[in-house]
Amino acid sequence: MLNFVAKLQNMNRALFILIGLLTMSLSLQAQEQWILKSEYLSKPDTILVFKPETYNDQEEYPLVYLLHGYSETYKQWSQITDLQKLANQYGMVIITPDGYVSWYLNSPFDKGSRMEDFFFKDLVPKVHQSLNIDDKNIFISGLSMGGYGALRYFLLHNDYFSTAGSTSGGLNVDFEIFEKASLTFFNNTRVTDDLTRLLGNHSENDWHQYSISELLKRNKTKKGFLIDCGTEDILYPATVELKTLADSLDIPVTFMTQSGDHNPEYWSKSIEHHFVFFKQHLK
Repeated sequence: MLNFVAKLQNMNRALFILIGLLTMSLSLQAQEQWILKSEYLSKPDTILVFKPETYNDQEEYPLVYLLHGYSETYKQWSQITDLQKLANQYGMVIITPDGYVSWYLNSPFDKGSRMEDFFFKDLVPKVHQSLNIDDKNIFISGLSMGGYGALRYFLLHNDYFSTAGSTSGGLNVDFEIFEKASLTFFNNTRVTDDLTRLLGNHSENDWHQYSISELLKRNKTKKGFLIDCGTEDILYPATVELKTLADSLDIPVTFMTQSGDHNPEYWSKSIEHHFVFFKQHLK
């Protein structure tokens, strides 16, 4: 009898492992990885693609770009939340490129860090050549540095995107703010060191021109977008300031906040609201 129970337990364990492997296999089948070389970047960019499990060549699908944060990679979003589940639930294609520490802009000093050119001249054409995308429903969001990048791209390329979101965005490109954030998160000045490489010395070059508030003033949009940030986040004040500015310019902005800090626990909750927001803006 004991031998029978032991065999049954072994069979159950084997079945559990088999189911896990099958599930992993199905997940991998629904995910693509691209590696793109570009004249605008000093090294190839890796991109993950998540398609709904019902994806077929006869339909067009809404598209969501998700941009990662500073010091992270194209894998960050898939490590924070289940992107395949989101793709299935909302029927959307999800793209997660690698932004390195580029702040998703074209550096006037580092010709191997022209991420904005790469995004729109290499990645966007690749996406539309390879996938069935509904051009009326293209969205973008990101966290921290990626939140900055998402709003930057939305404001500067407003015709391409339906709307955008930013969670815990590094929205105010200010030396003192980012130096404080760098010391808080990394115990060093790596953030401002990288920005100096990208934008030049802050005392000689105007970093503030890159702030989302300045871009918003110069590129007013009638399209609304979403911003959120945890109340304990060091970047929370900049999010509140952007909301106040948008209101003064009569730009429709949805502002959400909840208790939380600058961490994956907050982002895993906040990103769900972004997909609901995007669904509400489907055309």
